[in-house]
Amino acid sequence: MGVKQVLRAIDAFPRAEEHLLQKTKFGAFVSVVGLLIMATLFLHELSYYLNIYTVHQMAVDLRRGENLPIHINMTFPSLPCDVLSVDAIDMSGKHEVDLDTNIWKLRLNSDGRITGTEYLSDLVEKEHEAHKHDGHKEHHEDSDKIHLQGIDEESQNMIKKVKQALAAGEGCRVYGVLDVQRVAGNFHMSVHGLNIFVAQMIFEKSTHVNVSHIIHDLSFGPKYPGIHNPLDGTSRILRGASGTFKYYIKVVPTEYRYISKEVLPTNQFSVTEYFSPIHDFERTWPAVYFLYDLSPITVTIREERRSFLHFITRLCAVLGGTFALTGL
Repeated sequence: MGVKQVLRAIDAFPRAEEHLLQKTKFGAFVSVVGLLIMATLFLHELSYYLNIYTVHQMAVDLRRGENLPIHINMTFPSLPCDVLSVDAIDMSGKHEVDLDTNIWKLRLNSDGRITGTEYLSDLVEKEHEAHKHDGHKEHHEDSDKIHLQGIDEESQNMIKKVKQALAAGEGCRVYGVLDVQRVAGNFHMSVHGLNIFVAQMIFEKSTHVNVSHIIHDLSFGPKYPGIHNPLDGTSRILRGASGTFKYYIKVVPTEYRYISKEVLPTNQFSVTEYFSPIHDFERTWPAVYFLYDLSPITVTIREERRSFLHFITRLCAVLGGTFALTGL
């Protein structure tokens, strides 16, 4: 007995005898349908194999000594740039912003079009010797002792300029990066940078300060594929009494690992919003606060691709099953 006969004897899938085979009238149609089904399943499995998916892992955050970049892009349609200030403070009590911080402001007309650009470093308050910015106390404290007996010429010119801007319906767009320490803290935008007497001469009382705002973009680091920042596109327009907006943010340290092994350190966050109206008898001034805290847990998002053996196994299963079904 030759090798060919031996192989035929142990064939696990013997073919049927020729005289037992009978061609049907719809055999060609069934074959074409089977080929189309197999081609469709092949393309589906190929797409499934080539598609990159992500795996999420959690661990304790061990990073220390790093800064936290805060990307800001907001519009205040009812506040001129001359009165809008940005302030930041952390739990250590420091009122400092890293020297690499870049904040810019764009003057907007009543139609929302840009009319001028200015660097905003002078509006980022570097030190406050007697202020406690906890969001609940008056920002203008009695430590501001200047101009008690009058307003100087420079302040008078600014008051006149701001009143003209308010009458013309000017707004302001603030954007840039705050590079703060990696500890809990807050940053806020308001008229707190003004001398209290100047603020009173401009607005008369705090209820006239309209802190309506639109958050175009707020993130705590670079963006990665699939990230969703919950405050992007948020619009809060005041129609009645003014007040203070507070956004309580929980920042989650995140690492995104690309399929190419490149690592992108960033952060994602969740937020809770609160609005507190201001009444005529109160001494507080409206503001928009962002109070953030960091989670002790870091999330690692890793891109992965399915194994080639897994692809071959699924491909054999679907194509073999389709072939066997059409053969019946």
